[in-house]
Amino acid sequence: MNQLDELRRRHHAAEQGGGPQRRERQHKEGKLSARERIELLLDPGTFTETDKLVQHRSRDFGMDEQVVPGDGFVTGYGYIHGRLTFVFAQDFTVFGGSLSEANAQKICKVMDLALKNGAPLIGLNDSGGARIQEGVVSLGGYADIFLRNTLASGVVPQISAIMGPCAGGAVYSPAITDFVFMVAKTSYMFVTGPDVIRTVTHEDVSKEDLGGSMTHNAISGVGHFVAQDDSECIQMIRELLTFLPQNNREDAPRRETNDPVDRADVELDSVVPNESNQPYDINDVVRRVVDEGYFFEVQEHFARNLVIGFARLDGRPVGILANQPAHLAGCLDINSSVKGARFVRFCDAFNLPIVTFEDVPGFLPGTAQEFGGIIRHGAKLLYAYAEATVPKITVITRKAYGGAYCVMGSKHIRTDVNLAWPTAEIAVMGPEGAAKIVYRRELAAEGDSILAAKTEEFRERFANPFIAAERGYIDDVIEPRETRARLISALRMLENKVDQTPKKKHGNIPL
Repeated sequence: MNQLDELRRRHHAAEQGGGPQRRERQHKEGKLSARERIELLLDPGTFTETDKLVQHRSRDFGMDEQVVPGDGFVTGYGYIHGRLTFVFAQDFTVFGGSLSEANAQKICKVMDLALKNGAPLIGLNDSGGARIQEGVVSLGGYADIFLRNTLASGVVPQISAIMGPCAGGAVYSPAITDFVFMVAKTSYMFVTGPDVIRTVTHEDVSKEDLGGSMTHNAISGVGHFVAQDDSECIQMIRELLTFLPQNNREDAPRRETNDPVDRADVELDSVVPNESNQPYDINDVVRRVVDEGYFFEVQEHFARNLVIGFARLDGRPVGILANQPAHLAGCLDINSSVKGARFVRFCDAFNLPIVTFEDVPGFLPGTAQEFGGIIRHGAKLLYAYAEATVPKITVITRKAYGGAYCVMGSKHIRTDVNLAWPTAEIAVMGPEGAAKIVYRRELAAEGDSILAAKTEEFRERFANPFIAAERGYIDDVIEPRETRARLISALRMLENKVDQTPKKKHGNIPL
């Protein structure tokens, strides 16, 4: 066999992976192969593979008789929507996609290239974990990857798709990345599996309940998106990238829009109920304001009292945070504070303006929250907002009470433009509770029969947006229908904003 034939043979072997039978098994389980996933992810014909001929180096446990070029990982680069992207995909058909010294180095090489070239990195995870036959060398490969995840954090967007098993130490690489996608019924993540848990703690739990897609999207908060199959997952990743810049030195790509800048939606004037204890869906507000009504929500199923996601205003991508009155009255709790803090810090790292829709009655009361550290976790959200230097705009739609008012993008923590609707209530606490304290002598003398009147008196005197506007804490009180135009005007004004922060290595966020 001449050299050219040998080259073709090895290339063909790499492309076959574990062979047609194992690939068919993937299909029967509802999963695509590693190469099929990459073909769907990248623009057609743009993938260039790297280290296609790499082989493992183990000669123990009969491994020298099992050699597949590429060693179970497909790495390389291509384009998504015409923009450079680096990618790696674990091939479960080869040694269960297990991590070896050789394929860990393949991943590290594309991670280094992504960092040098300022382009996003996407990992398609489908692996049984560390390759046992290689021992500590395999574990060292994970640590090499973790280091690069950390160094790349805040420099280039990092996206993980869990498209099969991801267990043990392998989970920490996706956990460091910016967004984690999972696939219903075929993907799971956990540090220790059901068998170990059953032995150690005597708990009986299935893989799905322990680390399935909805467990991490609705309960733990590890996941950000859940897709019904591999194809939908990949399309969601492609859509997410339309909102993100290539790196921390660039702005996100703008998109032409036919949505008028001055579009006024009269429905906004009546979206907030007359009764302040009545819920409404903040998503209705967001979609009526942003371009074409399109809102790409993140972590939809986790901490639903805070809504986060991406949208466009005047064609420019922005990050949206909004209290959700339809869930827990929009209170901030431990989970929503952590969810919001991480999202604010992502937007700040990648030059995405932050738009906040505020309707928050305070922090969720209760011993579970206090014992769980709501002080520390709530401080994360406060810290993130205060630290952020991107354009920040807040719209108070209704309640802004107590410490939660300060946290949710108040003027006092360097928010650039603060607007309020006439329905806004800005106070230390709710009018009824405040009235019971402020007017306690009158109430003691005349009874609770005057409580309603005193509550209304307090609301008119103190819990309205005009008091804050007189102090300059609110830049303007606007008609709700004007919100879109005013947000776009503010974003245009803040186009070249520069904020100064004290020189330091990094802050010490209360983790």
